[in-house]
Amino acid sequence: MKVLYDHQIFAMQNYGGISRYFFELMSNFDKDIEINIELSLALSVNHYINNCNFSPQNSPFLVSIYRFPYIKKFLNLDRSKKILLKQDFDVFHPTYYDPYFLEYLDEKPFVLTIYDMIHEIFPEYYSLSDKTISWKQTLAGRANKIIAISENTKKDIIKFLGVSPNKIAVIHLGASININNVNENTYGNIAHQMPKKYILFVGSRERYKNFYFFLESVAQILLKNKDLHLICAGGGAFSNSEIKFLKNLNIGHKVAQYDVDDRTLIYLYKNALGFVFPSLYEGFGMPLLESFACGCPVIASYSSSIPEVGGDAIIYFNPKDVTGLRESVENVIYDDILREKLILKGYEQLKNFSWKKTALETKKLYISIK
Repeated sequence: MKVLYDHQIFAMQNYGGISRYFFELMSNFDKDIEINIELSLALSVNHYINNCNFSPQNSPFLVSIYRFPYIKKFLNLDRSKKILLKQDFDVFHPTYYDPYFLEYLDEKPFVLTIYDMIHEIFPEYYSLSDKTISWKQTLAGRANKIIAISENTKKDIIKFLGVSPNKIAVIHLGASININNVNENTYGNIAHQMPKKYILFVGSRERYKNFYFFLESVAQILLKNKDLHLICAGGGAFSNSEIKFLKNLNIGHKVAQYDVDDRTLIYLYKNALGFVFPSLYEGFGMPLLESFACGCPVIASYSSSIPEVGGDAIIYFNPKDVTGLRESVENVIYDDILREKLILKGYEQLKNFSWKKTALETKKLYISIK
């Protein structure tokens, strides 16, 4: 069986959960003699697929023109169309929602992965020119099968897109962080830069991630504990509005942001007093599994897919309750016994998820529509 993946997400993301998902799928299938995979990609600087067997090896010339978005888009779209026209595949799996490929599929089946329904639930966060909602609606109606990455996402797909439940398969994600590949000697300068006591926030801080509410909730804890800090991993440098907000709370000196690779992220998880995940909505929540893998206690909002992924390995709070969030954080960071219980429960919960399992269930889905 041959499966074709297209360029979309790898042209959009250098890093990110969706491109990591497809990278992990293709990495597993690349070792499976029963599946032949092809990625229709001309140009990408995506971190995950760099130097993979199934990814293009960019020439210096192509890398030099990557900064021109229209050229990049043309090259990738043109390559995907040409490969689709050859019809040399059994199943097509687009990596995002642009429906450009529909006119080139002929009778070939395709699988659509829907990661979340954030655009539908929070339309106020997106411009009127954003086509994601209409694209998703079109593809959901035409797809042979839909993969939802959580039961909660499946429920939202049915609610907003009116898709039959029988058309949707729930296939959970896995944890990409591998702590076995890292030892204490590989952390470098990061160990010397970090405070001894800190709580951790990971990833994007915008919109539904509830970052400003989180800051407001923990400011009191940071101010009364002179040794405690907040570390933000990834998500880009603080914006002017974030800097101003931190200053107004008088905690600018207690909060730092770092761009991180997997090695650094493992260090931050392993040494944090707790990882706080205050998001209002998640399609899945991969940082939860990352935290479990690294033995980091998790304090998270009781919303969307988070309880489905976290089980009883998390201390939950209402993501709109300042006092509840603050008390949950304090309960964890000041209680060594509770932290140890959460770490052990996290290891157990992690056993329910793996990329190998994700790939196996996806393979079965491909076979069912071939």
